[in-house]
Amino acid sequence: MKTLSQTWFADGYIDFELKKYTLLAYLQEINKYFSQNKLYPQLADVVFHYNNLIAFKENKKILQEQFPKKFTGIQIQKLQLLYEAMIEDDELMKELEDIINYSVQEIKSTIENGTEIYEFVEHKIHIQPVGIVPLHQQEGYFLLCEGSTKNTWVYQYRLSFFEKHNEKYRSIITQFIDVWQRTIVNSYENIKTELIKNRSELPNPAVYALETDYSFPIEETLLPIAKRSLVKYISDEMKG
Repeated sequence: MKTLSQTWFADGYIDFELKKYTLLAYLQEINKYFSQNKLYPQLADVVFHYNNLIAFKENKKILQEQFPKKFTGIQIQKLQLLYEAMIEDDELMKELEDIINYSVQEIKSTIENGTEIYEFVEHKIHIQPVGIVPLHQQEGYFLLCEGSTKNTWVYQYRLSFFEKHNEKYRSIITQFIDVWQRTIVNSYENIKTELIKNRSELPNPAVYALETDYSFPIEETLLPIAKRSLVKYISDEMKG
């Protein structure tokens, strides 16, 4: 996959046409993946670049008034000379503004394409508990099944909490276990029974089945969206 550096819009020669074609080549490849319903890591990457441009744009006024000493890190060190040049050079400032404004709109359009796919997949995933759900839902298994295939991807999961900007978030850590062939005999309930029998570390696990009637790339799309959907589902259940 074509990638952009964190400071691609300011690296090297700052020229609108040059940066425009650099960006369009990158977005063309991103959209190629999206056309195949492959979202990750492409969607996360393009969102990063969008947020990076917005942050730079919003801080421009601060930069003109006072050099922002609060900025740290390798990325800002690379931009230090550019900041100083911007303050002194109105023409350079204008060129960079044009690059950023154009890029923000183009990247936003690509993000909207990816978000549309994400939401479609998310709405097509159905979650149901397998058997009785224990009080402790922080750890367990989920069974992922897509399309007309009888393959069921089995994962162990563990939820954890972390705080960011004084807000609490949940994250999910998963471990691939195996792929099972689901049949009338080998149902979700039977898979759960086998997991309990063969994996003693979770004697009474929460188990969820996540199904969709559509076929999506597992690693690039279905799995990351399924994980986020499961976190939301369990969080809502615990609140209820």
